[in-house]
Amino acid sequence: MLSILQAAGWPIIPLLLCSVVALALIIERALSLRTARVAPPRLVDEVISVTRANLPSTDTITKLSENSTLGNVLAHGLQAATDPRPSEEHLRGALEAAGRQAMYQLERNLNALGTIAAAAPLLGLLGTVIGMIEIFGASGAGPSGSGGNPQELAHGISIALYNTAFGLIVAIPSLIAYRHFRGRVDGFALQMELAADRLVSHLIRLNAPRR
Repeated sequence: MLSILQAAGWPIIPLLLCSVVALALIIERALSLRTARVAPPRLVDEVISVTRANLPSTDTITKLSENSTLGNVLAHGLQAATDPRPSEEHLRGALEAAGRQAMYQLERNLNALGTIAAAAPLLGLLGTVIGMIEIFGASGAGPSGSGGNPQELAHGISIALYNTAFGLIVAIPSLIAYRHFRGRVDGFALQMELAADRLVSHLIRLNAPRR
């Protein structure tokens, strides 16, 4: 591996840094975007069941907010419902604000991963161009522009090929991971939107006798 890195030359250093950062981002997003941590399947049903008779206590709402990302969104809706005579607009506004904050947390680091996926092939291309420059420089180094140094030719070819390959090696997994995590975030966003609609309808019915 060390010999490959030496043969690839200095242009591979940015690609190495991108690979390390991409791996760290993929691990972080894989842990953060777990279903149990973002949107547990039965959470909405449990919240509606608990609040069927009346609103929960402040301690229960606090525990719900710490349960998951969806739990935090629902907790904001329940907190808004504790206000005297809460309107549907007020409840939806509280849930939408919490939803925007939740989406910001879910999308965190995704742009960086997408940037690496897009930039890695360009960095590989940069290394390829530098290798080609060295090849042409070595080709014209001899008398009358011919001859050249075989070692310099081989070095230029290795820079070109290794950087092209390594750029693709970094870009392809990063792009796959970015698309995968983007799909999960979109799915979680839909789940939170549907859950918020269910909670608003439930809270409106719950507060109807008070009007």
